[in-house]
Amino acid sequence: MQVPDLVFALAGAGALLAAALPRVLERRPFSLPLAFLAAGVGIGLLPVGLPELDPVEHGAFVEHAAEVVVIVALMGAGLALDRPFGWRRWSTTWRLLFVAMPVTIALVAWLGSAVAGLPLAAALLLGGVLSPTDPVLAGDVQVGEPSDAEESEDEVRFALTSEAGLNDGLAFPFVMLATAVAAHGGTLGAWLGGWALDDLVLKTVLGVVGGLAVGRLLGRAFFRARRDTLRLSEHADGFVALAVTFLAYGVTEILHGYGFVAVFVAACSIRAAERSHGYHGVLHGFVEQVERLLTAWLLLLLGVAFADGLLEPLTWQLALVGVLLVLVVRPVVGVLSLLGTPAGRRERIVAGAFGVRGIGSLYYLAYALEAEEFPAAELWAAVGFTVAFSVVVHGLTATPVVSHLDELRLHRARRWTRGRPTDEQVAREHV
Repeated sequence: MQVPDLVFALAGAGALLAAALPRVLERRPFSLPLAFLAAGVGIGLLPVGLPELDPVEHGAFVEHAAEVVVIVALMGAGLALDRPFGWRRWSTTWRLLFVAMPVTIALVAWLGSAVAGLPLAAALLLGGVLSPTDPVLAGDVQVGEPSDAEESEDEVRFALTSEAGLNDGLAFPFVMLATAVAAHGGTLGAWLGGWALDDLVLKTVLGVVGGLAVGRLLGRAFFRARRDTLRLSEHADGFVALAVTFLAYGVTEILHGYGFVAVFVAACSIRAAERSHGYHGVLHGFVEQVERLLTAWLLLLLGVAFADGLLEPLTWQLALVGVLLVLVVRPVVGVLSLLGTPAGRRERIVAGAFGVRGIGSLYYLAYALEAEEFPAAELWAAVGFTVAFSVVVHGLTATPVVSHLDELRLHRARRWTRGRPTDEQVAREHV
């Protein structure tokens, strides 16, 4: 049996799983990513002569494969959001981005240094890599299809979707900080000012501006072109969403901005151009299918890498850092950051606890390892373990927890409706 033939067969099997499993696992406490990851481990253990998958050796492939999956997922997240942009409307998002994420990075970096004994640059990289809530693997706790009703979004789903849409890009400055520390011999210095101006501020601004420019330009072409032949929403297919994705990402990266930020902002801008149009559902549906297919393939490969010994360099200290991040650091920091927001107590707990680690972490690690020297095997083991642990914990708990929240919300709505006077009663009182 030739290896290319086997790879094609596995790719076909992965695509078939991506198509069939959503219905099989619907409303079951077993997420789609968890099924793909477990299938990958099983495939890796089969004696079929698969080539060894080493992400350290094939870092460039992992980087670009994860890159494509993330930007497609970011487009889907932006198109799905019904809530108009605003400082108050998005208050839970800003808290998770500007409070929870930096604190999480700092705590994970401290744990990586104090508990696992990593040098400063590697500890900072671990914090930056593991900080984002993943837009790919958090599908069970994110908003669904686009709607024209802002009320269709509960605070938990909105918070996690919007956070995942932005923090995959906003984690980039901290990954760049880690690579800069490594390049300067593992020490901080006067170069921090240049990092803050360029990597933290300028590239983020370019990401926002690039996304707005592409999103508004294409939003007009989709919905407001004077000629019907030019109005893409009247006759175009869903794959146009990929055009938006790659244009926003590519143009912004050419300008040295953060393409992840640009893709999400472009998606939100297109959604805002004509919020109630049915074409958003067409775009989102196509993106969701592509994302599911790419995610299946990448998680199958990650599972095979686990079977090939990716976790062999893992120490109990590095594993403890991952466990503490998923079970303690993110939940506590997330809940505290949401105090004073519109989210209720239960919603704060769920939004804080379900910061799923995932494909974005794989991309950032592969990117950093291609740029500078780090203890690659140990970091891959730590990140791989944390992603797998997050997929297992959140994959088994997301559906029952979110379903319970939905039931409580529906119960409160029914109780409020029963106590509310009917239109006929109101009319009689007025008469």
